Amino acid sequence: MTVERISDTMQRLICADGKEITLIGTAHVSQDSVDEVARAIDEIGPDRICVELDEGRYRSRTEKQNWENLNIKTILKENKGFLMLANMALSSYQKKLGEQMGVSPGDEIMRAATLATERNIPLSLCDREIQVTFKRAWRLSNGWNKIKLISSLLSAVFSDEKISNEELEKLKETNVLQSMLDEMAKELPTIKRVLIDERDQFLASKIYAAQGERIVAVVGAGHAPGLVAHMERLDRQEVSTDTEKITTVPPPSQVGKILSWAVVIAIIGIIAAGFIRSGWNQGLEMFLYWFLLNSSLTGLAAILSLAHPVTIILSMLAAPVTALSPTLGVGMVAGMLEASMRKPRVKDFEQVSEDISRFKGWFSNRIIHALMIFMTTSIFASIGTFIAFPLLISKLG
Repeated sequence: MTVERISDTMQRLICADGKEITLIGTAHVSQDSVDEVARAIDEIGPDRICVELDEGRYRSRTEKQNWENLNIKTILKENKGFLMLANMALSSYQKKLGEQMGVSPGDEIMRAATLATERNIPLSLCDREIQVTFKRAWRLSNGWNKIKLISSLLSAVFSDEKISNEELEKLKETNVLQSMLDEMAKELPTIKRVLIDERDQFLASKIYAAQGERIVAVVGAGHAPGLVAHMERLDRQEVSTDTEKITTVPPPSQVGKILSWAVVIAIIGIIAAGFIRSGWNQGLEMFLYWFLLNSSLTGLAAILSLAHPVTIILSMLAAPVTALSPTLGVGMVAGMLEASMRKPRVKDFEQVSEDISRFKGWFSNRIIHALMIFMTTSIFASIGTFIAFPLLISKLG
């Protein structure tokens, strides 16, 4: 494969079979990127356009969203509360950058897709499904990395830092962006591998295998180096275009299940030992300590989150019970209760991206509020469980 750099953001790849792929690396939230994509398509006249989009994101940009079909209770029941928070925070951050630049995130990608439709040029959606990407990132991360991911995203969402057009355009320089990705790899190697490396492989495989003799591929600048490297390997037939391995969502970690059951067995065992060794009164006292500790911390979390009174009361009663169940968390119960007591409105879904970046929005938007209650009660209940161990053991002694 021959690689020719046309400009700072464009490269032309000539494959062994003569196929010509023009790769355009864009900044995602830059008007210059939108204009550059249109000019390149005009000049090259491709017989196929490939874009960094999956079917779901493409539909969400081209079709009216049916917000009524989104069910927050189902999301919580399926244990996707933290995943949805991370997804919303990332979307909000991209939108905030877009508002500063005067364009929406991914406008240059959609410009390429629109031109393909208008000019009857075959269009290939070459990105991996976003839900597969997020699920893989979540499943392959440990608890600490999940906390760091959400913390980083929320920090970015609430940040008032402004970015200039000049600074944004610098992100298109490979060396600057690569250094950012290297830093991400140090802090969150699993997240970086799933969000960047695996998608590089997936995008490269789909673009390389796309039919056509003269292809224009529009992708984010951060993917360009990885795409070129992987397509060179594909062209030398060192790897195949099969992507099944990186499109499979791994099952939940067995280690997590084992630890959950271990905590449950340990708590029950300590309280049972209290009954056996010290009699009924001591055992009952230990159980009450356990009950009150979990209930009070869960109630505190719900109160601080301004939950509905019914949510507060029922969550406090449910906390000690759910703490003894590896599959049913009090956060799930609290979030579903809040969503039942204060049913989300259509406008709550429509304003998620704006509301999640405002402190007030976390209380006024019923979707975000339910997720916040899910998050805070989950965290406080977990703290209560770990505090209970030394306390109960001291009572046992």
